[in-house]
Amino acid sequence: MANQKRILIIDDDERNIFALTAVLQSRNFECLTAMNGCDGLRIMKSTPDIFMTLVDMMMPGMDGYQLIGTIRTDPAISGFLLVAVTAQAMTGDREKCLAAGADGYIAKPVNIDALMEMMNKFCNDTPPMAS
Repeated sequence: MANQKRILIIDDDERNIFALTAVLQSRNFECLTAMNGCDGLRIMKSTPDIFMTLVDMMMPGMDGYQLIGTIRTDPAISGFLLVAVTAQAMTGDREKCLAAGADGYIAKPVNIDALMEMMNKFCNDTPPMAS
């Protein structure tokens, strides 16, 4: 797995998980998935070598804003790269996600080229997270 980066996808919609996983795996990423924020937190705490987490912002129970806030206040996982993925693409939503603590923002339906461009930027700009 030396050349393969792990991506965690947290989304309550199986179709979104399936589509993102298929595309990312075809581009040599290993994908982990969670259907809710609690499962996502558990995976993050047990898998310190996750390169990036894609967080759906509109989930029942713990939404993406609450999840990102929880991650950012937990010293064990606060340094993870977080990208907000949301169907909300209204004026100000990007800024709201970034203000909540996301490192990036992408609207649904996901433009794969834009996602890959963002991921490549993070690959080149971000040192690996310390365990």
